Formats: sequence, structure tokens, C-alpha cells
Amino acid sequence: MSIVKEFKEFAVKGNVMDLAVGVIIGGAFSSIVNSVVKDLIMPVIGVVTGGLDFSNLFIRLGHIPASYKGNPDSYKDLQTAGVAVFGYGSFITAVINFVILAFIIFLMVKFINKLRRPEEAAPAAPPPTPEDVLLLREIRDSLKNTPR
Repeated sequence: MSIVKEFKEFAVKGNVMDLAVGVIIGGAFSSIVNSVVKDLIMPVIGVVTGGLDFSNLFIRLGHIPASYKGNPDSYKDLQTAGVAVFGYGSFITAVINFVILAFIIFLMVKFINKLRRPEEAAPAAPPPTPEDVLLLREIRDSLKNTPR
């Protein structure tokens, strides 16, 4: 019974719940980033590079079956047919997704840290010297000037 109790304490701790919320939001955010890359960034890169489509860059490793009726130059069709293909274009797209996602998370963390930090104002003036310290300094100075 103690394992169940320990698990319950672990599961309801704030950090675990925060992590669960973060994972769920991260999954939803990932689909947004994938759409930004696929629907907005990659078409622009395609236009700039003269129609290059990263998602269709691959090296065929296996043989095309005789019953295959799809496009032999289509990565998606070959994958569906079960042909072994080395899809480096999909990998490039995934790397671009990761870089964009990492950059956006960096900006979010930077913004949140800025909100958490108190405003850094000019350094405060030192407090006035206490009266007793001033008096002791006067005594010290007068003793220095007194002949022995």
C-alpha cells in the first residue's frame, strides 16, 4: 500500500503537474510549428531555390515491386508501397521544425525570465554614515595630529 501512497504523492506534486501541462501544450505547439514550416516557410524556400521541395528528396534503396503503379519519383508513394527509401528531405524538414521550435521556446523563456526579474534600477546611494562612526573617525584623526 505504501507504493500507491508514494505514487499518489509523486503524481500530485506541482512539478509533475506542470510538466504534464507543458508536454500537452508542447504537443499542440509542435503541430502549429509543423504547419508554419510546411505551409509557410517551405513554399518560400521552394520559390527562392527554384521549386526545390525538401519533402520529396530521397534516395531509393530498395527495388520497386512489379505491381507498383505510383509515381517512381514520389517519396510518399514509394513509402506507401513499402519500398526502402532514404528520406533525407524529410529529415531536413524535421531539423528546420526543431530549429524554429527551439528558437521560439528560447524567446518565450527569455521573455518569462524578464518578467520574473525585478527591474534593475540604478544602484541605490549608500546609506549615510552612522553618527558613532563619524565620531570615531574624528577621534582617530585628532589622535593622529596630537604630538607624542
